[in-house]
Amino acid sequence: MNSCGIDEAGRGPMLGPLVIAGVLATGSQIKQLKKYGVRDSKKLTPIMREKLYKKIINTVENYHIVRIQPKTIDTSVKNHSLNHLEAKYMARVILKLKPKVAFVDSCDTNPIRFGKEISRLTKNSKIKSYHHADSKFTIVAAASILAKVSRDRTITRLKKKYDIGSGYPADQKTVDFVRKSIRKNEIPSFVRKSWKPVQKMMKKRKLT
Repeated sequence: MNSCGIDEAGRGPMLGPLVIAGVLATGSQIKQLKKYGVRDSKKLTPIMREKLYKKIINTVENYHIVRIQPKTIDTSVKNHSLNHLEAKYMARVILKLKPKVAFVDSCDTNPIRFGKEISRLTKNSKIKSYHHADSKFTIVAAASILAKVSRDRTITRLKKKYDIGSGYPADQKTVDFVRKSIRKNEIPSFVRKSWKPVQKMMKKRKLT
């Protein structure tokens, strides 16, 4: 029986896409991933993640990665429906991979509610939703690596053109980049305008 793990990367940053990845694998393939050292992407170095990314896509039955762009994220934040947006895109990945059972990392404070929403969207009753699923299940950890590497590659491409830092609100380089962009009234499309720190800076410049 095959199962699928779903996870995301880039929910918190002010810049760039939110990436959702899904990995479909059999029991023996999951055992192989475990042997490779696949675990929660946050516990791995960027070099280790890159190496494992290649091993994962060459080992598993199938995988699918989707990128949600800042404009789409901003619309959802304004509607207070970011969790729904994530559920919708996770459902798309599940529909693409067609697993017997899917394990998802819940962004909702209520993982059961989140699982039920994905179940409704996919018409698949076997959706297992947990907090910290990436540290509980190898298949979800594999998805977390694909999502993280995909997002990091996007940020690396942006860094070649812009001095953006890590993209996180705690990074002063990122904050300075966004502030300068707002000051010039030239906000790039990869900036999440709905994020509170960005909103505050825009308010100061009387931009909406």
